[in-house]
Amino acid sequence: MAPTNTPPSVNGIHYFSQGWKLIRLPGIRRFVIVPLAINVLLMGGAFIWLFWQLGQWLPALMAKVPDWLQWLSYLLWPLTVISIVLVFSYFFSTIANWIAAPFCGLLAEQLEARLTGKPLPDSGWAGLVKDLPRIMKREWQKLAYYLPRAIVLLILYFVPGFGQTVAPVLWFLFSAWMLSIQYCDYPFDNHKVSFQQMRMALRQNKTDNMQFGALVSLFTMVPILNLAIMPVAVCGATAMWVDRYRTTLGRVA
Repeated sequence: MAPTNTPPSVNGIHYFSQGWKLIRLPGIRRFVIVPLAINVLLMGGAFIWLFWQLGQWLPALMAKVPDWLQWLSYLLWPLTVISIVLVFSYFFSTIANWIAAPFCGLLAEQLEARLTGKPLPDSGWAGLVKDLPRIMKREWQKLAYYLPRAIVLLILYFVPGFGQTVAPVLWFLFSAWMLSIQYCDYPFDNHKVSFQQMRMALRQNKTDNMQFGALVSLFTMVPILNLAIMPVAVCGATAMWVDRYRTTLGRVA
């Protein structure tokens, strides 16, 4: 089914900015606490460890640059840093999302009820417990979609020349798409929309969803701000669901 029409000015950037506002809504803040705490503990600790390791990893990686590309080292060095942080941030955000998936789904559910005035039939903590097997199955589906593509991109990093120049760009674009899928999936899954159907719906607005995912990816790399990005992204993606997809794909009209 085609998504609902929205004004051209309402794009992925708009929904990302909306996420920062929506996490502060009265009645919603308490559902933000658990995803926020999980993200702070995992991402905070992971990035502290990463910055200690970068001093050892960078010289080793730059040593693999072929001689004919040494004149581009001033450009390749920041690209290498960005690549490491991108891969690292996506890896640990994926782990955080696995742990926090039930609570992110609950946050999306409660925010949708707040935005529409129509709670889902099985909303709340009891519904969360009942839906745990389905939620975990959905996370496996996302992982199965992600892993083969990620492995190909990681192999490209070791291709001389290409790996240091083009692969980081491809990885950023792929991360943007995957993060859009990751966070949009919570409201879609709350309505039991299949993973394949969700991807088809997101592709119909791929530019806007890539904008949203790209901003999530960028903020995931920014210390301090990345600690809040999980609930922000869930709220932004839920607002997008309500505006664009709920009428045609939701269980509640």
